[in-house]
Amino acid sequence: MRVTLLFIVMSAQAASAQETQGWAVWEADRLMTSEETGLLVDGQTLTFFDGGQSKFSVGGAYSYTYPGGRSAFGRYRIAPDGTVCIAFRNGFGRCDRYVQNGARIVMLTQKGERFPLRDPQGAKKDPAQPRRAGSN
Repeated sequence: MRVTLLFIVMSAQAASAQETQGWAVWEADRLMTSEETGLLVDGQTLTFFDGGQSKFSVGGAYSYTYPGGRSAFGRYRIAPDGTVCIAFRNGFGRCDRYVQNGARIVMLTQKGERFPLRDPQGAKKDPAQPRRAGSN
C-alpha cells in the first residue's frame, strides 16, 4: 500500500509539473484544485496584506478595490485546472492561480508575482490546527 501511495503522489507531482510552468510555484506549494478554488473565491472577498480586496460575486462578477479606495470591475471564471481568469471592463485581463503553502494561501500571477492572502473569510479551517491567541 505504501508503494502504491508513493506512486500516486509521484504521478500527481509529475502531472502538476506541467501545470506549474510559467507560475512562481515553490516546492512547498500545493496547487489548489478547481473545486478548492471555487470554495475559496465564489461569493467571497479575499484581502491582501496591502489592504487591497478581491471580491468574487456569485454569478461571475468581480471587483478589485485598491488600498486607496479605487476599484476595477470585471468578470471571472474558474478553469478546470483551478486557474482564475478575470476579464476587466477596460479590456485588460489576467489569470491567477492559488496555492496552499503550509497554513497560508497565496495568489500567483502569470508575471511570477506572489501575493499571500490574509485569513480568507470563506476558507474552511482545519479543525485539527491549533488556534493562536487572537485568531478567529
